[in-house]
Amino acid sequence: MIVVITESVPPRLRGRLAIWLLEVRAGVYLGKVSKRVREMLWLQITKLAEDGNVVMAWSTNNESGFEFQTHGQNRRKPVDFDGLRLVAFTPMEDRKTS
Repeated sequence: MIVVITESVPPRLRGRLAIWLLEVRAGVYLGKVSKRVREMLWLQITKLAEDGNVVMAWSTNNESGFEFQTHGQNRRKPVDFDGLRLVAFTPMEDRKTS
């Protein structure tokens, strides 16, 4: 199973994802595709996302049972902690200093 969540991406990327995956909510895509198709979709995402951001998660045979990758700017960043992938949350910048 694969899940792709998009924010602020161009309509052409959304259309490209909708060819291979089911859009169950705005910007949320689900499907079951091969590794080859998943990698092809990620290549399309990195080329077409422009200033938007995307997270792709898929099921795999590891301790957590899933893997994920991100593209674009977001306050949540994946980090590796002794081989375990976690998510670090960056606090908002203090608006009083600007």
